[in-house]
Amino acid sequence: MSVAALRRAARQTVSGLPREFWWLWTSTLVNRLGGFVATFMALYLTVNEGYSASYAGLVASLHGLGGVVSSLGGGVMADRLGRRPTLLIAQSATAASVALLGFMRDPVAIAAVAFLVGMASNASRPAVQAMMADIVRPEDRVRAFSLNYWAINLGFAVSSMGAGFIAEVSYLAGFLIEAAMTAVCAIVVFVKLPESRPVRVGEQGSQGPKDEVSLGTVLRDGRFMAVVGLSFLVAVVFQQGSVGLPVAMGSAGFSPADYGMAIAVNGVLIVALQIPVTRFIEHRDPRRLLVISSLIAGYGFGLTAFAGSVGVFALTVCVWTLAEIVNAPTQTGLVVRLSPVHGRGRYQGMYTLSWSVAALVAPLMSGLVIDRFGAEWLWGMCALVGTAAALGYGLLMRRLPAERTVPPSAAPNGSEPEVRAA
Repeated sequence: MSVAALRRAARQTVSGLPREFWWLWTSTLVNRLGGFVATFMALYLTVNEGYSASYAGLVASLHGLGGVVSSLGGGVMADRLGRRPTLLIAQSATAASVALLGFMRDPVAIAAVAFLVGMASNASRPAVQAMMADIVRPEDRVRAFSLNYWAINLGFAVSSMGAGFIAEVSYLAGFLIEAAMTAVCAIVVFVKLPESRPVRVGEQGSQGPKDEVSLGTVLRDGRFMAVVGLSFLVAVVFQQGSVGLPVAMGSAGFSPADYGMAIAVNGVLIVALQIPVTRFIEHRDPRRLLVISSLIAGYGFGLTAFAGSVGVFALTVCVWTLAEIVNAPTQTGLVVRLSPVHGRGRYQGMYTLSWSVAALVAPLMSGLVIDRFGAEWLWGMCALVGTAAALGYGLLMRRLPAERTVPPSAAPNGSEPEVRAA
């Protein structure tokens, strides 16, 4: 492909998105660039502080539990208080708690503050996704979510490399740098992002927020909760890249460096392929994309049972990474499509919860299966779970409701968010 063609493709990828989206995208990128603590937390506790691996695992679990709690809380806040206040509160609390964690030495205090960090950092996710849905046109949302996912992975890749160098100098510096960069995100939100929560035009023409969508409404939405369940299955499969794969490779005699080389392929491919793949799938049938990506994810991990070298492990990572690139923006776009405009925060919170719970369940499941039955059984189960998710998406989306729009006067910034069809 010529340079001119590449430039044209890049312009088509980024054109047409509102300025507010790019400020939100910038905030996401800066936040992930500063995500050092999650990378070196286990090393910090075991090597620097002298705690056991079991204690480090407990702290990681409490961090994840905090994310589970805030998934729903952040969604409710995004609908009740607004997207902007929720982001300000969550990012400010994250900056403060991360800085505080760096000074904790008592094991109980470390565990408690780690829980707070997990709760604060995850609370912003429903608000980010809801705001993105508010300000981007329906036909551009898959592309917008894909660009945001690309920023997340680019930031993570850079921060993962930087975390090692920072940890060699000072672990405390890592905590403080992450806190400072998260504070920068809060400043960007405060200065550059207006509130985007949609308002409802009343019968007399008055405008005001509609707050009649409760968590009970979300739980009674059978189609959406089925999507959440399928998302949980897919998330459990994808989590094996960070929980099942290193354990299985270690048990087979491979070193941590070998695992690092294999899993690095995941970040490199996402950064390299997310944007061009999104251009290919942007206007394709989401049902087919979710079915195919679920199958590729399941059987991509299933192929790990036949891996006997670092190169083959890396090849299996390539397979399920392709599924991740397709699944992530398509799944998020489906959640928006099934969400009522004035309940996007709560719906996104419930969707986020599926991934948070998967992050808790996957380590327990993988450890139990590997210890009792062997790694081959784990990879076989991944193939079965991916197949079940594909069948579920195929059945669920046969009569997917068509998108409708509300009048521009009822939407923020003149955008036209869709309303879920009855």
